[in-house]
Amino acid sequence: MLSILYPYRNRDLQRLKRSFDSLTKQTNDHFEVYFIDYGSSPELAIEVKNLCLNYPFINYQFYPTQFQPWNKSRALNSVIKILETDFCFVADVDIIFHPKFVEVSSGFMNAPITTYFQVGYLNASESQKDLDFHAYENYRLSNDEATGLSLFPVKQLQDLRGFDEFYHFWGAEDTDIHIRLRNAGYEVKYYDAELLLLHQWHSSYQSRERTVLTSELQVSGILPLNHQHLKNTLNNGITKVNLTCWGEILNKVDYSQLEEADLFMEVTNEKRQIEDVLYGQLPSLTKKIIKIRIIKDPFSRSLKYKVKKLLGMKVPGYFNLKEVNDMVLLNLISFYRNKPYSVKVNSEVGEIEIAVKFS
Repeated sequence: MLSILYPYRNRDLQRLKRSFDSLTKQTNDHFEVYFIDYGSSPELAIEVKNLCLNYPFINYQFYPTQFQPWNKSRALNSVIKILETDFCFVADVDIIFHPKFVEVSSGFMNAPITTYFQVGYLNASESQKDLDFHAYENYRLSNDEATGLSLFPVKQLQDLRGFDEFYHFWGAEDTDIHIRLRNAGYEVKYYDAELLLLHQWHSSYQSRERTVLTSELQVSGILPLNHQHLKNTLNNGITKVNLTCWGEILNKVDYSQLEEADLFMEVTNEKRQIEDVLYGQLPSLTKKIIKIRIIKDPFSRSLKYKVKKLLGMKVPGYFNLKEVNDMVLLNLISFYRNKPYSVKVNSEVGEIEIAVKFS
């Protein structure tokens, strides 16, 4: 039995249907699907769940992480840590499978080797078509640097404690696990003898990045940080990660408690206030739920402030709200990612609200 894992958040239903339909055409039906909905909007999650119900091989699981950054690693680990099958394939909701994908993959499951596959990247117009696998034409082929679609021996993943949950938003977790498998002495090979996977087009994460505050959780410069972390894995021979815990995701009870918690404090974007919250307040807390609202200081928009600043008089220093957003998110994913937490950004009114459950 092959376990196929889909990590997911807020993607359109039509691409899901194309992917699922391609699985119904497999020449070997000895597989199961784990579909991990990592915090889609509640309305879309209902639609996705209903779609999944049309496919008996899909196990759908929703987690209320819509107020946390995307973390593909944690979504995958929530399933990997409990898998009892010998092999799993980490899929992508954009993938259209060749009818013989499971059949060919089954031939690789006789040896404890990770296999990753060449992919055909469809262009935007071709991705809108509903065709049989062999009827698609306009695509470009990946090379062995594209590591995102891999068939893994489950025991090896469990031994290394899964994908590194440091990686948030986008980038590097797939290459990281390949490096760590090799560091641990396991074999990883590339398969391009036959094209078995097509990838539907979508806009890149980089194209959606903004330099101003947005309600979509983002951190400027996260990709270089993720790649520096990857370089550390390579240079230092890292094997096991997530040493404290792994695959633990925010549940409904904790989500409700975060939502219902009373406001603990309100601070402004004044530099000393933000720095005190991040480096003075949060590290000293050990119990209960803390909810903090960050607003733009009204004084920073006043005529008095502008005049004093123009005259070179002493005035408070401020971070802009985008800087505050990035500092808060980096702090949370670095030091509090294993605790229940939420981040809400209201870009229209200029407000950020964080909640962390310490016990």
